[in-house]
Amino acid sequence: MGHVYIPGLRVTEYELVRKKRILPLKGEVVVKEGDEVEPDTVVARAFLPGRVDTINVAGLLSVEPAEVESILLKKVGEKFKKDEVLAESKGFFGLFKTQIKAPFDGSIESVSKITGQVILRAEPTPIELKAYIPGVIKEVYPEEGVLVETWATFIQGIFGVGGERYGKLRMLVDSPDEKLVADKIDESLKGAILIGGSLITVDVIEKAKEVGAVGIVSGGIDALDLVKFLGYDLGVAITGSEDIPLTLIVTEGFGEIPMAEKTFKLLKKYDGYNASINGATQIRAGVIRPEIIIKQEEPKDELKQRVTTQVATRGLELGMMVRIIRVPYFGKIGKIVELPPELQQLESETKARVAVVELLDGERVVVPRANIEMLE
Repeated sequence: MGHVYIPGLRVTEYELVRKKRILPLKGEVVVKEGDEVEPDTVVARAFLPGRVDTINVAGLLSVEPAEVESILLKKVGEKFKKDEVLAESKGFFGLFKTQIKAPFDGSIESVSKITGQVILRAEPTPIELKAYIPGVIKEVYPEEGVLVETWATFIQGIFGVGGERYGKLRMLVDSPDEKLVADKIDESLKGAILIGGSLITVDVIEKAKEVGAVGIVSGGIDALDLVKFLGYDLGVAITGSEDIPLTLIVTEGFGEIPMAEKTFKLLKKYDGYNASINGATQIRAGVIRPEIIIKQEEPKDELKQRVTTQVATRGLELGMMVRIIRVPYFGKIGKIVELPPELQQLESETKARVAVVELLDGERVVVPRANIEMLE
């Protein structure tokens, strides 16, 4: 009989983490192999071409297209500043002149003697690519980027919003089932990553934003509170590019859900340590999970032998701890107590192999095996 292989969220104290840092277009790598880097170290730079704008100078100044070049105050290739006069009409006896001003900083790209149009190009936008995690440059990809490597505690969440950030972990609750309340957040937490227990509300998020915290990690969040904070409802897409001042990571699911014991213990153990976080999430093909990365010293050889850098694929087993990743039990954690070998009919009237999972509150539920993931 075949096995069903299931994905798992990584929650490991020691893991060799490798991160490719690649520019969106060719540029310049400014570090070399073997260099030690910090999260805010710039590893590569590039320039995004500026926007292009077309101005119908002939039409605006009522001149022939062939005359446009002669009335321009800047030549092709010359730079200009925003609101600088680019061209002006001769007027009537030197009066009533019409001026055309630059809409942005840039340069004259070209002038058409056929249409009388002038093409402007804005200044290129510089892009700086940072290391994101502290570590060592393991590989350099000329003109493209680098591979950063470090030993770290690596924790994945189930959902997140907000991009890459770096700060000090601050545990604000005593147990994984405790709610984080706004009263525990003050000015001393500026630049910190706040760790909660079972739930964060929009009040907590707004208070964290107010004091300048860079992230919040919690077991659960109410979906409506997330919408209130973002100002819109999330669709089915990759998160992480939201224009928000802090990153949110949910480790268990939506609603009030205690943080998994292993996750909570690790975050509590490393309270006060610096960490890199990223809320980017994609739950469809090419799964991307939000993550928390806490740098560690390189382990001794005997520990290295027990540490794997890849997710192990395992078949379902009795006693295995799993998380359910589909409604109506989304985010619930439990233990597999039965694995019926025969196909069973579901509510949708389709047939599938199922698992019987005993939840933490003792309730037993039957779920399709495809709807669970192992806890590592």
